[in-house]
Amino acid sequence: MAKTQPKKKMSAKNIAAGFLMALLALSLLGFGVEGFGGRSQNVATVGDRNISANTYARALQNEMRALQSQVGQALTMEQARLFGLDQRVLEQLVNSSVLDNEAARLGVSAGDMTVQREILQIGAFQGLDGTIDREAYRFALQNAGMNEAEFETSIRDDVARSIMQLSVISGAAAPDQIVSPLLEFQAQTRDVTVLSLTSEALPEPVGRPDATTLQSFYDANLDRYTQPEGKRISYAWITPEMVIDTIEVDEAILREAYDARRAQFSQPERRLVERLVFSDLDSAEAAIARITAGDITFEGLVAERGLDLEDTDMGDVTRAQLGAAGDLVFELAAPGVAGPAETSLGPAIFRMNAILSAQEVSFEDARDQLRDEQLADLARRTLSDDFDLYEDLLAGGATVEQLGQETNMQTGQIDWRPGVTDGIAAYESFRDAAQALRDGDFPEIRFMQDGGMFALEFLEVLPATPSPLPEIETQVITDWQNERILEGLRAQAEQHAAALRGDTADAPELAIAPVRFDGLRRTDIMPNQPRDLVAATFEMTQGEVRIIETGNRVHILELHAINSPDLMLEDVADLRAALEMQIEQSIAQDLFGYFSASLRQSTPIRIDQPMIDAVQANF
Repeated sequence: MAKTQPKKKMSAKNIAAGFLMALLALSLLGFGVEGFGGRSQNVATVGDRNISANTYARALQNEMRALQSQVGQALTMEQARLFGLDQRVLEQLVNSSVLDNEAARLGVSAGDMTVQREILQIGAFQGLDGTIDREAYRFALQNAGMNEAEFETSIRDDVARSIMQLSVISGAAAPDQIVSPLLEFQAQTRDVTVLSLTSEALPEPVGRPDATTLQSFYDANLDRYTQPEGKRISYAWITPEMVIDTIEVDEAILREAYDARRAQFSQPERRLVERLVFSDLDSAEAAIARITAGDITFEGLVAERGLDLEDTDMGDVTRAQLGAAGDLVFELAAPGVAGPAETSLGPAIFRMNAILSAQEVSFEDARDQLRDEQLADLARRTLSDDFDLYEDLLAGGATVEQLGQETNMQTGQIDWRPGVTDGIAAYESFRDAAQALRDGDFPEIRFMQDGGMFALEFLEVLPATPSPLPEIETQVITDWQNERILEGLRAQAEQHAAALRGDTADAPELAIAPVRFDGLRRTDIMPNQPRDLVAATFEMTQGEVRIIETGNRVHILELHAINSPDLMLEDVADLRAALEMQIEQSIAQDLFGYFSASLRQSTPIRIDQPMIDAVQANF
């Protein structure tokens, strides 16, 4: 019988724990907010509850620090506002106060024992023996800008909110009218047979069309071979390659570059090594003994540990990088296993897979490479230095043609259409600029990926026009052949489908065997078949035969059975339990959201914006 997952009972402690621990970890271990200690100003009043400036400042500080850790840099208050952090923090505090106000009205509260139990579970307050450390308790609260009474009140409020939340969502349950259809959709299986026809199923090859047939096919499908509307563009451009012959590289610069990369040109002897770490030396020695005796291989040991070989791979390493194991591994004259040896992770054994000899590339051997790299770099710098010249000329009204006459830029024209990638159109930045270019646009200098620059000028619109047949003859022949193949396969598929439906007893004989898939789910795949076939299978009715075309293949699908989920299967029972949990959580979230929104509408709320501005000014 299938096992069902027991439902976990919820409690105030369960629901509040995550929130409490996050609040405490950030607030209590943080630092106090300067400028508001001891003051009684409030940033908001919600019913009978006040939100103090200190409370708002701490919450805002915690949110900013959390976001800073995500983006990896410090945030200013202005940036925090752009992210909406200030409003989000205020909304959270107001919503909590609305609930606190309602809890107080209903008389919902947490007893002293509950508050004490929550505090005792906070690790930041515990000493070495695990008991509460009063000094650590006071110190943490002091750093957070709170006293003991304020903190214990916050704990009491948190628990009270959790109790009230539980009372609201306790009736949330997943209706069977929702769960069952979802389960039926996700866990339903189907039995289907697939017969896939390719060009090999045709009685004879399609062959090539004669000139008349090809011309007729081209004329009938002219839209397919029509180039989209384009633009005739005049351009000026310059690349590092165009100026590289005008640059000389000083020998001293090449020497400096070689010395700066000496580690690259002078590499010590290395080994390709894998390492398997053990918990203690005895285990490592026992493992190496088993390998030596031939009882197991290194791969077998890795598998025993539940690891993959990728987990043990160290790549190519030097003797120094291996530390204490360096001598053991480098003493191996051929691939093999060595060890054990101590490492920073514990005792380990090593497998050496290859020896990489030391490499020493002299300056003379590296000179050409260094020269090419330095020339390319100097060429890019030269172009960058000329950028202002090009910009000034264009700003003075120079055309693209004049830019070529007065500078070392080269000019040209291109009939550009989407899909053209020849010449200057090989650069993505050019294609993007050409796509955006409009009649009347002034030329401007743009950069290319290799450091080059270009400017464009619109000349005229190129109307959509068919590509001449001689230029695309190979493509047209292929298209004609594909259509003939599909025509033949469609005819065969229709005959097979008719026989399967019982419309005829005759079907062409094929050497291709159909493949049957039983228990197919929506998330399964059919090996060597397009994904569309699975989707089509779940659109069919039982007994239906369907023909589907994908590329140059035609598939015949016959659906034998539609199987409802078997609730006795463990994976189906697990799926149902997961669906119930998701739906219950969603309903509970909606219920509590409606409850909170209703309370907020009926609770008077006053925001003190000047006080909020004063708090934010301290950040």
